[in-house]
Amino acid sequence: MQRLWLIFAQTVTVALAILFVVSTLKPEWLPHRQPVLAVQEAPASSDDGKIPPAGSYREAARAALPAVVHIYTTQEIKQQRHPLFDDPIFRHFFGERPEGQPQRNSGLGSGVIVSPNGYILTNYHVIDGADDIQVSLNDSKTYKAKIVGSDPESDLAILQIKADNLPAITFSQLDNLRVGDVVLAIAWSASTPPSTRAPAARSASASPSRSPARAASWNKSSGPAP
Repeated sequence: MQRLWLIFAQTVTVALAILFVVSTLKPEWLPHRQPVLAVQEAPASSDDGKIPPAGSYREAARAALPAVVHIYTTQEIKQQRHPLFDDPIFRHFFGERPEGQPQRNSGLGSGVIVSPNGYILTNYHVIDGADDIQVSLNDSKTYKAKIVGSDPESDLAILQIKADNLPAITFSQLDNLRVGDVVLAIAWSASTPPSTRAPAARSASASPSRSPARAASWNKSSGPAP
């Protein structure tokens, strides 16, 4: 009996040693048990999602999203020529130096369609100094835009694209708005490509600042905000 116990103990010791070596040097040889992930789900709604829950911005986003656009800008910047290149002694020994290649800077921002015939409201800093402006609509169609008006002081600009029957935002009456009303600001995420872009929305307190965000804002109690 004592001999059998000794054999059993030695077998278990060798097995544990082998398991330790394998788990240390070749862990991929061992079978891996997938962890069980428990997910809790809310019960299905009896109205099939037709009635938004209390406090939801679903209807506001549905009405405003088609009018929000993505604006791409490019600007050509000429590199400054180093003063040393114009020095006569330097030019005598090294000759004429070619002009540096201009660089192109790109930018992006958001805007709001304010008229069905192609007028778009955006921030002035989005298009300031741009040589080329492209506007991408909610349906992924892209148009070349031109600036038809701007006001750097209020940071506003008006663009125009050659398109008709666009989904323009609806403006509400200023008299219906009060400081402290909840609004929804919508803009395209900068990190999301146009084909798979998703709107990023946030709520904030209403303010009297003159910004195109107010054109895409929605007063929860009074309808679309100006």
